[in-house]
Amino acid sequence: MTFTLFPIRLLIAAFMMLLAWPFAFLASVGCSETTVEPQCLWRRLVDIILKIIMRVMWFAGGFHWMTVKGRRALPAEAPILTLAPHSSYFDAIPVTMTMASIVMKAESKDIPLWGTLIKYIRPVFVSRSDQDSRKKTVEEIKRRAHSGGEWPQIMIFPEGTCTNRSCLITFKPGAFIPAVPVQPVVIRYPNKLDTITWTFFILYIFLPIYTPSEEEKRNPALFAINVRRVMAKALGVPITDYSFEDCQLAMAEGQLRLPVDTCLLEYAKLNTEKVLQEYGNRARKLEGQKLGLDDFAQFLDVPVSDMLRDMFALFDEHEDNCMDIREYVIALSVVCRPARTLETMKLAFKMFEADEDGAITEMELAVILKTALGVTHLSVSRLFTAIDKEDTGKITFDKFRSFLEQHPDFAEDYLYTENTGLHSGPCHRHQIKPSLSIPNLQGTATTKTANGICPDFSPNDHGTIAGLLKKDN
Repeated sequence: MTFTLFPIRLLIAAFMMLLAWPFAFLASVGCSETTVEPQCLWRRLVDIILKIIMRVMWFAGGFHWMTVKGRRALPAEAPILTLAPHSSYFDAIPVTMTMASIVMKAESKDIPLWGTLIKYIRPVFVSRSDQDSRKKTVEEIKRRAHSGGEWPQIMIFPEGTCTNRSCLITFKPGAFIPAVPVQPVVIRYPNKLDTITWTFFILYIFLPIYTPSEEEKRNPALFAINVRRVMAKALGVPITDYSFEDCQLAMAEGQLRLPVDTCLLEYAKLNTEKVLQEYGNRARKLEGQKLGLDDFAQFLDVPVSDMLRDMFALFDEHEDNCMDIREYVIALSVVCRPARTLETMKLAFKMFEADEDGAITEMELAVILKTALGVTHLSVSRLFTAIDKEDTGKITFDKFRSFLEQHPDFAEDYLYTENTGLHSGPCHRHQIKPSLSIPNLQGTATTKTANGICPDFSPNDHGTIAGLLKKDN
């Protein structure tokens, strides 16, 4: 069939793409990227023609049957559609059959032929060369979501990566930050064998609209968790709190490389939590006491080795042969829990906070954040002042968490403006690239996690904290 059926299918699919181009081009002429025009009669006709062309293209590609269940909500009812699970490029079928907008990299619109078809569906473009693009993307999604149904619906794959459809992994909060009703859409390939080559059949189901509660509107992460539960129940699959970054870490070179088995990973995760909590409690009791190399080895209960010396040197900030063990625990938590930044911050606050009021000072917050980000110097004055509204000189973890929920882009607003060079370029202290932010949208494989700080992991780079800790953890 490689020499008979495949060329025919490829020819038909290519012809359909070429046939769709002039219609998409005519409908896109004069369209603005910032405003949307009412759908006149001829544009609606073009929309129908393009859907028919796309259906023929997918039929030529092997998808003979497409079954749709449920009612698709109107844009005014649910401005955002969340799709899961995301397992292959064939998941684009619902996009082409609904002509909903998606989030895409800006460079895609310059691709010959394909770029015209992309621009027709009015996507939200993300520019990798623009340092503020991610923030602008979130704002654009908010603007469209709150337009009262004037803009086309936005389809988002909240998992942010492809999986094997056996479970739903952690949803990224990008689709839930606007705090508007969303319509979950689940995708199934009901063939007996789990194969893409001979699928023939795709089923996607529009579930009832999910309207967030007041608490969910204030907490996008909670909103995402509850929507994921609804979708998992409809699919009949379990959920797992592992994110794309967690899986990367578990598969990385070194001793953390584990078999991809849920039970083993969960056991490893529980063991890591136990170790981090134990280290955190012991570090708190030291109350900032500096440790030498031998004390560091005793704390970890390991012999002094070349690797331990290298690790010690990373935290010997003033080159006076001593280190603050709390910084090591923070860095270890960042490496072991890349997608759970809030828990890392909670652990850090616990180690630094005063016994009498459970609060930390501005200087201590600077130490925590610069350790997590892996930078030499960090000014947090604007951030601390914004959190400490009562001007007490101290803040608690609850205040910090509440501030993050209200200001998901706090890094761009309060850190990047005060620390030039934090946005780009390599970090020098711990050789970890900074990435402090809350939202991360679907469609881009990136180490920026859903809730914050995350190092740029590289299994072969054993000169970084990530490399050293993964080898020694």
